[in-house]
Amino acid sequence: MLYFSKLRVFSVLIFTLIISYFTISNFTKVDDEFFSKNIKLGLDLQGGSYLLLEIDNEPVIIQRLQSKVLELKKFFKDKDIKVRNFVIEDKSIIFDVENSKIEDVKSLLDDDKSEINPYFQQYKSHQFKFENMDTSFKLEFSDYGLVLLKNSSLDQAIEIVRRRVDEVGTNEPNILKRGNDRILVELPGLDDPGRIKSLLGKTANLTFQFISISSEGSFGTEKLKFEDGSGEAVVSKRIVLSGDNLMDAKPTMNNQTNETVVSFSLDRVGAKKFGKATSNGVGKRLAIVLDGKIISAPEVREPIIGGNGQISGNFTFQSATDLALLLRSGALPAPLNIIEERTVGPDLGKDSINAGIMSLIIGFILVVAFMFYKYRFFGLIANLALISNLFLLVGILTLFEATLTLPGIAGIILTVGMAVDANVLIFERIKEELKNENNSIVAFDSGYTKSRTTILDANITTLIAAVILFFMGSGPIKGFSITLGVGILTTLFSVYFIARLITAYYVIKNKHKEKLI
Repeated sequence: MLYFSKLRVFSVLIFTLIISYFTISNFTKVDDEFFSKNIKLGLDLQGGSYLLLEIDNEPVIIQRLQSKVLELKKFFKDKDIKVRNFVIEDKSIIFDVENSKIEDVKSLLDDDKSEINPYFQQYKSHQFKFENMDTSFKLEFSDYGLVLLKNSSLDQAIEIVRRRVDEVGTNEPNILKRGNDRILVELPGLDDPGRIKSLLGKTANLTFQFISISSEGSFGTEKLKFEDGSGEAVVSKRIVLSGDNLMDAKPTMNNQTNETVVSFSLDRVGAKKFGKATSNGVGKRLAIVLDGKIISAPEVREPIIGGNGQISGNFTFQSATDLALLLRSGALPAPLNIIEERTVGPDLGKDSINAGIMSLIIGFILVVAFMFYKYRFFGLIANLALISNLFLLVGILTLFEATLTLPGIAGIILTVGMAVDANVLIFERIKEELKNENNSIVAFDSGYTKSRTTILDANITTLIAAVILFFMGSGPIKGFSITLGVGILTTLFSVYFIARLITAYYVIKNKHKEKLI
């Protein structure tokens, strides 16, 4: 029947008020000490920058192949198989084997339990595919081996990008995978992406290498340019220390020279290596190399054994801060190239919000007017349920700190139209019941009961579509599916709890009237 227990009435009222409180928190600040969550505005509403980055995996492939050569040498040595003439060419490893051991090498590389060439049972593929030509073998990554390598470098790159963006203090960045070699970076509220582009465009591969005494290049040395363009120097290829041993870096002022420097501290292993290298290299110049360019080359005047040091290089405070940030966040596994860039101005975002709000208001007014004209007092009840539905929808989105985008606003507008659909079905069913039933309470209860299946079927099918959109779609489509899905749930609650509660109260009080609807 239309009867609601006091506990049920109290529960509906409390739930509605609590969720409405979350909604109001988006427009007032009096509740910050109790509840600080708000709906976030997406890039298309708040303005900001959109960057699509692509990983250049070629250096990663070459690096992995170089590591694999060392593994192969050690592995075949342990197996007492003589291999020679290792060459890396066209993303493959070529080496020679003595005639008597060719079949042994084939067996070791093709074995499903191979130690040197792992086999992935699930994908029926080895990490490397090989080709035998006389006494030579050619190894290159299999398709699945490449997928594993790219996924690994992509996951690592996303983590480094997230650290760098977070250190800058950007508000609610959105960093997502796109395929197996691209990263999408959305930075709401950032209308000047220059600094971020500069930070993301650097691999930040830091090394310490001694400058050679000889000015001419030779075996074991290489020529590197200074970052400020002041010339070049011959540097030993032997890496004294890498950025992997760095624990912290921060910009500071050198009290003796009054210049901005980057102070760094090393972990235990790094401090030991650095102390030994600087002890043996007193009087030599130590090149501090970042991404293949020398940023500083101070002379080692005394051993540095405390695990702390400074990098100088005519830095401004901003450039020193950015360098420290790069060093703290770690080196990217491979270079990142910006292949797409868009900037949405805050004015355009404001126009989008205004347009969305205006369409919501117009749609809301038209729906309210139609319902009031068609069903009089019960139209007013449906409109109250519609208002409460909007409060519940926004409140739940606030509770989960959802990001609102233009498609999300479209989902809310669609919810306004769908919210009265259930009430229309119920009221029309009640009219049919009143033709055959004199007792208005029974007729109203039957109207709600008999229309329930139709309403549930319609809303559940729409909810299924919203769930599919959420899992199969991305970006704006997800925003639309979330607001649509939550809107369906709040619609059912407002119809069967709020609207029905008000209807029951009114019908019971006016059960003797001849025409209620």
